[in-house]
Amino acid sequence: MITFALSKGRILDDTRPLLRTAGIDVLEDPESSRKLILPTQRDDVRVVLVRASDVPTYVQQGGADIGISGKDVLMEQDTAGLYEPLDLNIAKCRLMVAVRNETDYEALVQRGRRLRVATKYIQTARAHFAKKGVHVDLIKLYGSMELAPLVGMADAIVDVVSSGATLKANNLKAVEKIADISARLIVNQAALKTKRDALMPIVESFAKSVEART
Repeated sequence: MITFALSKGRILDDTRPLLRTAGIDVLEDPESSRKLILPTQRDDVRVVLVRASDVPTYVQQGGADIGISGKDVLMEQDTAGLYEPLDLNIAKCRLMVAVRNETDYEALVQRGRRLRVATKYIQTARAHFAKKGVHVDLIKLYGSMELAPLVGMADAIVDVVSSGATLKANNLKAVEKIADISARLIVNQAALKTKRDALMPIVESFAKSVEART
């Protein structure tokens, strides 16, 4: 049995056509079903639905053999034991630093100046600002990141940005790109050895679909 870890939302929506090209069709609607383990039309493949931030952990710990995760999530976690064979080129966005429209970001990041940064990407933000020689106090938030600068709780935020509409609506501006983000196929390294004959056709099918699209 191959267990495929997915999260609901944009990545799942963009992934379903790729799954179908690999001969995997989820038999129940993931958005409406209350089940966490969903069957597919293949008796040897099932889908488990988990939080986006938990997909790498499920694959890493053997709760799933294969999964799809955003690069932002992978950057934030220890990925030992994971094989990342493919950039799927879907669910694209950017991990950005953003500040209030009236903020002079260049002045803020002068060496010796301590910056308050709100984000859920603590490890990634710490590494980014360390490379710049900027001292930061990191504030862990899980949502409504844009609110932090507006109420004076933070000087800047680090968050994923797609169209930028949410930033604009809240009088914020993106000032620095940390990384381009997209969804990645990830595989448990141990499973790749023990279930190689079953997993590699899926990986290869995804690769062909991505190549055809690009």
